[in-house]
Amino acid sequence: MELTVHKHATYAYTGGKPFDPALPTVVFIHGAEHDHSVWALQSRYLAHHGRGVLAVDLPGHGRSEGPPLESVEAIADWVIALLDAAGVQRATLIGHSMGSLVSIECAARHPERIAKIVLVGTAVPMKVSEELLNATRDDEPLAQDMVNIWSHAAYAQYPSNPGPGFWVMGGNLRVMQRQKPGVMHVDFKACNDYVNGITAAGKVAAPAMLIVGKRDVMTPPRATKEIAAALADKRIVEIAGTGHALMAEKPDEVLDALRDFV
Repeated sequence: MELTVHKHATYAYTGGKPFDPALPTVVFIHGAEHDHSVWALQSRYLAHHGRGVLAVDLPGHGRSEGPPLESVEAIADWVIALLDAAGVQRATLIGHSMGSLVSIECAARHPERIAKIVLVGTAVPMKVSEELLNATRDDEPLAQDMVNIWSHAAYAQYPSNPGPGFWVMGGNLRVMQRQKPGVMHVDFKACNDYVNGITAAGKVAAPAMLIVGKRDVMTPPRATKEIAAALADKRIVEIAGTGHALMAEKPDEVLDALRDFV
């Protein structure tokens, strides 16, 4: 589905079903250097079980036009413009990593528009090491390799993975490689610069769920404690055997958590 947001063509995957704004809407927000495809299983399931789904490509990512937005705050306001363009008054936000920061900020800024939020692989603050941040600017292939290694709990996924033969790490690397040059640095700098997370979380009235990978070294479980304490209405789901790429490493478990909450 293509929408016009802030005068730019914006792509949103609707889960294989025509989007109906009359249904309860779920917006999936990807993380840095990613696009809508990271939500393939979860978005498709919800679209076929009574939800209107918008798994977006953020500006400058994937199939969406325009420059990448340089701050979490700007992306949060953009999400509301997306809802307006889709004719949606109220939605649940599901965000991964950078997308989780956007979900917190959006729910704090626009409480009347957000029904629930799900924070997958989150941490506040979401600081980026100087070495990685510099690499995103100066040597994208190196930065992509660093992120890919740190995002996964293992090189080989468990045998019952619902995508037989699917190369989890290779797939993630390819998603990053197909983003436009310069996007990675803008995204990681936005995460590193975002300082309003705890204050924003204290303003969130919507129910929240945090989905945490027990082997996540990018946003480790201990890093969720402060943000969890600041949220008034929350639940925490920890998933064993996964790193930061939860939707790929443990897709069924992430879907189970979403289905119970959404």
